[in-house]
Amino acid sequence: MKLSMLGEDALVAALTRGLPAGRDVRVGAGDDCAVIGGRRDVWWRLLKTDAVVEGVHFLPTEKPARVGWKALCRAISDIAAMGGIPEHALVTIAICAEWDERWVRGLYEGLRRAARKFGVSIVGGETSRSPGTAFVSVALAGRVERVRCLTRSGGKPGDFLYVTGQLGGSRAAKHLDFTPRLAEARWLAENFRPHAMMDISDGLAADLPRLAAASRCGFELWEGKVPCTPGCATAAALGDGEDFELLFAAPPRIARSLDREWPLRFRKLPLTRIGVLTRRGGGKPISTRGHDHFA
Repeated sequence: MKLSMLGEDALVAALTRGLPAGRDVRVGAGDDCAVIGGRRDVWWRLLKTDAVVEGVHFLPTEKPARVGWKALCRAISDIAAMGGIPEHALVTIAICAEWDERWVRGLYEGLRRAARKFGVSIVGGETSRSPGTAFVSVALAGRVERVRCLTRSGGKPGDFLYVTGQLGGSRAAKHLDFTPRLAEARWLAENFRPHAMMDISDGLAADLPRLAAASRCGFELWEGKVPCTPGCATAAALGDGEDFELLFAAPPRIARSLDREWPLRFRKLPLTRIGVLTRRGGGKPISTRGHDHFA
């Protein structure tokens, strides 16, 4: 079967089914990060790898520093989604020998800027020749307190669904300059502990069903409440992808205090309640599709 017929989620499920995992693996493939540690450890390790590919995640005409920023911040966003702290990165690049050296230097300018901003040490990596398309792959390690580790799978029926920021606009290059919601995620994990959380990378229309499925829930999305980037219609906010905002499920009992305290702590970043988790099989389909790499 061709991958275009199978789809990304089905391919990932098939590839990761039955992977070997040691006794220290708390969360394996299928969440924003892998989680490693003992059941009683104070801190757990977070492991993530992510790649940006020319023609898929960036155009060769983009400023290379913006590509470098995006490459590292994508992985940082996944660490944030687990409530964690990013620490050490390895960077692999593959590029055509005919490309200008200045492009690679610019790429590393963006990587360094992101690393300094978010407290990441870039400790090595690999360079390779590509016969054509360039790509940058980042492997990132971090840590999170065991009691504050957030996954996609903890949501419960009746939980309210929230998103940070505004969605849509990646096709206007918003995706090259985003800020991973590291501070916001840490604050949520420390003060409110959502039942489930992830970052939005493939669009709300793709990622909300993933969170609900991981939590063995259905969902009801209030599409009219979805916060749209200025100039974007609701369909774009649902399906463009590469927003890298937080999507989380939280119990109703914290809603009033969360709604009150969020704007006091994060004055410039909106937090919007967009729906509710339901019992499995509940809710209705979303009106548009999210991003699928093989669709």
